[in-house]
Amino acid sequence: MEYILLVIGFVLLIKGADWFVDGSSNIAALLRISPILIGLTIVAFGTSSPEMTVSIFAALDGSADVALGNVVGSNIFNITLVVGLAAFLFPLKVQNETIKKEIPFTLLSTAALLIIMSDVFLQGERNNLITRGDGLILLLFFSLFMIYVFEIALKDRNATKEKPLPEGVTWGKNILFSVLGLAAIIIGGEMVVTNATNIAYTLGMSETLVGLTIVAIGTSLPELVTSVSAALKKQSEIALGNIVGSNIFNILLVLGTSSVITPLAFDDKVFIDIFLMVILTIILLIFSRTNFKIGKREGLILALAYIAYLVYIIIRN
Repeated sequence: MEYILLVIGFVLLIKGADWFVDGSSNIAALLRISPILIGLTIVAFGTSSPEMTVSIFAALDGSADVALGNVVGSNIFNITLVVGLAAFLFPLKVQNETIKKEIPFTLLSTAALLIIMSDVFLQGERNNLITRGDGLILLLFFSLFMIYVFEIALKDRNATKEKPLPEGVTWGKNILFSVLGLAAIIIGGEMVVTNATNIAYTLGMSETLVGLTIVAIGTSLPELVTSVSAALKKQSEIALGNIVGSNIFNILLVLGTSSVITPLAFDDKVFIDIFLMVILTIILLIFSRTNFKIGKREGLILALAYIAYLVYIIIRN
């Protein structure tokens, strides 16, 4: 039965992403703002909902390794396999603002997470812990990011207010498509994570490994299907904005909220994964500066990097 529910979850994810991309891109046109801002906000928040749900419940259940591993594993999955597959299917155009501000903000968020986790090294504590205070700091960073996004959205809208609206595009239809698509993504993601995790535990996998692999991949499937679907529809701004926004949401909002609810103690092995996340974010920034696009070659490199990472953590655990 778990295998059947797993397949149903995948179907909901794929169809939901198709509706969600169509609806959100049309809403961007109606709002007279660029698709990447929709990707950084509405789409990113929607596709990060499974990470939020899983990490909060994992924190409440005392499974901090799953809560943290889910976020770290999801972000690595997003940077490598999701961006890689999307770029391999259709080269992703990168806006100047994304290179100068949004990707560096992702890097800053990762660095902030690394610092607040390093209690033993920086403060001489006996154990590393993400405290409620640390969580509030992450949420403060998230508030600053949202202020920046809304300021850019207002400027973008004022600059394009004379642009004619597309014909045949209505609010009601596209809001309905977006809501139904988001609902299908969240329900499908939950079904995939729940059933895949049960299967993984049955096979004898550790909690840390489950968090970094099965749960991380499962909760990132919305990002994967949404970005791939956007790339196939040649909506590269939504594809990349979704990933950048989701990674910021995962670190600042998901981990911030989870640690405010309950402090997170974790396995120190995850520091290696966070260092890798920093390196991969830097690589993404370098690739983005190449002719302001991430091409098929860069996409293939990123996808292969995830396969290598997956082999490494399976052997490690």
